[in-house]
Amino acid sequence: MLVYGKNVAFDLLKKNKNVKKIYFQDNFDDEKIISLVKKLKIPFKYCTKNEMSHLCNGVHQGIILDIPDYSYSKLDDLLLSDSDFVVILDHLEDPHNLGAIIRTCEAAGVRYIILPKNRQVLINSTVMKTSVGTLDSVNIVLVNNISQAIRDLKKHNFWIVGTSLYNSQDYRSIDYSGKIALVIGNEGNGISKLVADNCDFLAKIPMYGKTNSLNASVASGIMIYEIIRNRK
Repeated sequence: MLVYGKNVAFDLLKKNKNVKKIYFQDNFDDEKIISLVKKLKIPFKYCTKNEMSHLCNGVHQGIILDIPDYSYSKLDDLLLSDSDFVVILDHLEDPHNLGAIIRTCEAAGVRYIILPKNRQVLINSTVMKTSVGTLDSVNIVLVNNISQAIRDLKKHNFWIVGTSLYNSQDYRSIDYSGKIALVIGNEGNGISKLVADNCDFLAKIPMYGKTNSLNASVASGIMIYEIIRNRK
């Protein structure tokens, strides 16, 4: 997997992560990064601006790293852990939202995020850049079917709270004292009907302006911190 950007590069190099090769743009002059690359003896190559643009479409800041693909966790890892608060993402499409949610989860001490394998943005270079070095502290679980994962969580005494504009109650009125799995829906359509039917509670964040819904990452932040506040 190719990832890019100075912050991502410095974080991976500082943690001495497995980096297979690095591509520098001809005029790259960040001595701190160059020094780390040479110290770690990582193979590197200087490229023209056009060559760098062919490697990635994002704002690479003159550096691209070739690293192993992200290693996902399994649902059994979560179920066997002592985690009592997890986040489930129901087919998100925007990598910036996923990266921002990962960063919020890390800040809030949420250790597991569940994603479906299909029709969902997965860990890529944009997600890594947006999550700003927090992926190491959050386990991303990949499942074939969200509804089945919810049923498995329920067998382990999790209460499932979905975010929805319909048939829902104010998010501040719910008791979050038990083991909680929070479901955040797709940016355009929200959570699916099948997933909603499997939730124990449906929560909504009141809107007081003309906007009728919030960005998925913003809604996640509000819900995550309300759950944490409620449990103290």
